[in-house]
Amino acid sequence: MRDLFSEFDPIEPSDEEFDLNYQPEPAAVQRRHEPLKGRGTGSNIAGRFAINLIEVDDNDEPMVAPQTQVRHEYAKSIISRNQSPDVPFSMSVNPYRGCEHGCLYCFARPSHAYLDLSPGLDFETKLSAKINAPELLEQELSHPRYQCQPIAIGINTDAYQPIEKELRITRQLLEVALKFKQPVSIITKSSLILRDLDLLTELAEQGLFHAAVSITTLNNDLKRRLEPRTASGATRLQVVQKLTEAGIPTAVLAAPMIPFVNDNELESIIQGAAAAGAHGVNYMMLRLPYELGELFEDWLRTHLPDRADRVLNQIREMRGGELNNAQFGLRMTGQGAYADLMRQRFYLAARKAGLDTLRQVPLNTQLFTLPPKPGDQFSLFD
Repeated sequence: MRDLFSEFDPIEPSDEEFDLNYQPEPAAVQRRHEPLKGRGTGSNIAGRFAINLIEVDDNDEPMVAPQTQVRHEYAKSIISRNQSPDVPFSMSVNPYRGCEHGCLYCFARPSHAYLDLSPGLDFETKLSAKINAPELLEQELSHPRYQCQPIAIGINTDAYQPIEKELRITRQLLEVALKFKQPVSIITKSSLILRDLDLLTELAEQGLFHAAVSITTLNNDLKRRLEPRTASGATRLQVVQKLTEAGIPTAVLAAPMIPFVNDNELESIIQGAAAAGAHGVNYMMLRLPYELGELFEDWLRTHLPDRADRVLNQIREMRGGELNNAQFGLRMTGQGAYADLMRQRFYLAARKAGLDTLRQVPLNTQLFTLPPKPGDQFSLFD
């Protein structure tokens, strides 16, 4: 089985419908590494499967930030399964590929290489929307061999990224979950989740839902450069407060912690989570699979050149001499003296804040039911 945190959803052959504005490039394009307003990276490095490259002359005109393009995709299946010991779920649903939030550190960026697109700028500007996801989920939940387990929605990329406001695929997935009494969870960094408070509250009342809000930094200047199209840290804490006030169990994920970039904020994020009413907290260290290592190094040398080497050296010390180590049990927290210190800081801060460090709230799988279909006859004895 594929591990959703170290690998990515397999790209199955599917019938696809493209909108008129979507124009895929015939080859991976290597563009100059320069900041683009509102984007996490100005680099369109080639994916690891690319064959042809178009090199851009440094004397060309400055790059103009591209507009977001959305492809409509008809997927053949929607529930992904994994057996990773590092994640607290075995099934997930991802309504979108790519993410307009533009988080430079996103571990899902290399998944765009499977689409013959760049994990760089393409990842945040050329998106795929699985518009038949709600219908597929209903079909898969109705299968006679389906056994109910909690499903995590939007693990590879954020289910509440900006295009969800118009497409509403995530909301439709929640409607299906409510109809089947299927337990679900969501990790997001978007305030758009509050739009669906009606559904989330009803699910939570039956023990069928919990949320986690990811907070990387409370520093707006760093947020603007590191994750440009996301809500501010203060706004995310307000989301936590509103969710918990609605009776929805909500945790905060301080992630990713990056050496000498935002690691000094760990305690502040945990304190903010407690003040907002979060029921629990966890953290993860930065991971740099595949092309993400090159993208992150370029970002460092562009935005934090004075400490780039120090950051990279500390990451290598934490990852066994490499920029990434995919070994189970170490991927999320790292190894060595620095990783041990971060672990101690986390548990001490969580204890002082009175927050649970469990990774997931148990959800109710006993209520799962197949809703009646049109024409079904009801028992006289029900």
